[in-house]
Amino acid sequence: MTTHALKTPDSSRRDAKALYGGTSTRRITVRDIAAAKDRGEKWPMLTAYDAMTASVFDEAGIPVLLVGDSMGNCHLGYDSTVPVTMEQMTLLSAAVVRGTKRALIVGDLPFGSYQEGATQALRSATRLVKEAGVGAVKLEGGERSAEQIDLLVRSGIPVMAHVGLTPQSVNAYGGYPVQGRGEEAAAQLLRDAKAVQDAGAFAVVLELVPAELSAEVTRTLHIPTIGIGAGPDCDAQVLVWTDMAGMTSGRLPRFVKQYAALRESLGGAARAFAEDVTAGAYPAEEHSFH
Repeated sequence: MTTHALKTPDSSRRDAKALYGGTSTRRITVRDIAAAKDRGEKWPMLTAYDAMTASVFDEAGIPVLLVGDSMGNCHLGYDSTVPVTMEQMTLLSAAVVRGTKRALIVGDLPFGSYQEGATQALRSATRLVKEAGVGAVKLEGGERSAEQIDLLVRSGIPVMAHVGLTPQSVNAYGGYPVQGRGEEAAAQLLRDAKAVQDAGAFAVVLELVPAELSAEVTRTLHIPTIGIGAGPDCDAQVLVWTDMAGMTSGRLPRFVKQYAALRESLGGAARAFAEDVTAGAYPAEEHSFH
């Protein structure tokens, strides 16, 4: 009985600190992310692009929300992430921040907002922090983006890095191929991951990377890895929320698992509303004022 009594408080403290399922109501910070890696805790991340959806995910306990440039595909109607602008990113990031209380909000730096160099990256990232209120920014690239990451971190802006498939480079890739296959490509991806860690990134997204390579990267780095199409051994997993909730139509990537059929449900609600209106059943007496 004495041994059990001694273990219970420690267990309670660990549960309270958990990123997902913890009892703390303050904003998640990058220090919490680092501590989760030390505990061996896996955690979820979702994208969000508006206040209402973000509030739902925040209330569900999702600890990190990414205002991704994936908004270009699933929110703004573009064919890729490339056309997304800083104005759009700032506007929607601010909405997500306003809709949440606990989640760490990470804003993407869109294509063309940091490629010129560290000074441009700092100017863009500062805008997201000051105008939108995000707690961190994300940018793509490994060794090629290390200088930008270093300056942002030294300037007090936490950075989430992104290696493997970097969707802003779709035109260079000619599509969205798996990255890191083959000995040379795997070695380069590992160098990229180490480079962003050394530059000061607090976490790194691994996108479309073979599971075995992602596992090696996760073992090698002391910062958390966040997988999307990168196997089960990453420290965290992220999905675009419209894919996760079944809002996306057409062919889905292999790594997507749908946890709802929201497109079907929403369409059904719209049809039911339309039928009530055309039949004169809505608005009824209880929906009317006198």
